[in-house]
Amino acid sequence: MQNKNTSWGKVSDWYDATVEDADSYQQKVLLPNLLRIVAPKIGVKILDVGCGTGVFARAFAENGASVLGVDIGKELIDVADKKKKNKLEKYIVASADGLSKIKEKDFDTATIILAIQNMKNLDKVVANVSAKIKKGGKLVLVINHPAFRIPQNSDWYYDEKDRIQYRKIARYMSEIEIPILMNPGNKNSKKTYSFHRPLQVYVKSLVKNSFVITKLEEWISHKESQKGPKKNIEDKARKEIPMFMCIVAEYCNR
Repeated sequence: MQNKNTSWGKVSDWYDATVEDADSYQQKVLLPNLLRIVAPKIGVKILDVGCGTGVFARAFAENGASVLGVDIGKELIDVADKKKKNKLEKYIVASADGLSKIKEKDFDTATIILAIQNMKNLDKVVANVSAKIKKGGKLVLVINHPAFRIPQNSDWYYDEKDRIQYRKIARYMSEIEIPILMNPGNKNSKKTYSFHRPLQVYVKSLVKNSFVITKLEEWISHKESQKGPKKNIEDKARKEIPMFMCIVAEYCNR
């Protein structure tokens, strides 16, 4: 089990509404890119770790893949089960660093999408996932960009003199455990934890567990500012500074 309860289950309804919103990052940025990279189709078996309410697992299954989604949050899995569209989807409650409930060891692809940063035991998670996919199978890891999105240690700033918007980074190399509010607009928001790691920590963990990185992509925001004196400056900054990073790694040992 994780040392702290980092599940988003306590805000399952809010979480589901957020990821299903038509203008969310999940729908506009992540999903189109994931369908391209994961390439779900009939005959492909996918393990979606930290699946939440199943927003990506459902999309994979709709494209013909057989998908097993796991998440530590029972409330999230309950929502995923209710929204299940066909028999190609299955969901179970399980911690990512304890996948003993899963007996299969022949998944073609494993995905961990915006979830690894809520998992404390990185090496254990990567090792457990490697044990469930076949040799030559791939792990698709999507994270908030570790160089530019560090909770409480990065933010947008505007330089009036040079008329540029830029990203200010206070810390990067240190691994940090950061308490965050799940839905910050709510005064009664529940708290969870995010674990910031520099990119090299992810790479070292993948290599240690017999993965070879085959692809790395950086994805920008789709959003645009409203009309105003800073619109063009803000929109340019969004195109220059990516929000997300996708790492694809092939498992090479069994």
